[in-house]
Amino acid sequence: MSQSISSSDIKALSIPERILLVEEIWDSIAAEQESLPITQAQRDELDRRLAASEATPGEGAPWEEVKARLQGRK
Repeated sequence: MSQSISSSDIKALSIPERILLVEEIWDSIAAEQESLPITQAQRDELDRRLAASEATPGEGAPWEEVKARLQGRK
């Protein structure tokens, strides 16, 4: 059974509660990602990025490092 949430219901939530709601929605979409087809252009772009990453393995930074920098910890 589907439950409907109105925009006023969402606005009544605190910001942390809304963030949790968005995370739950995103997780539910990610769990069904096989049902989301990608276009050939998207597939080509992913292949291009993967090839570029493999060609220059020393470039870039791990996510935790980037996240720390963005949060001003580093």
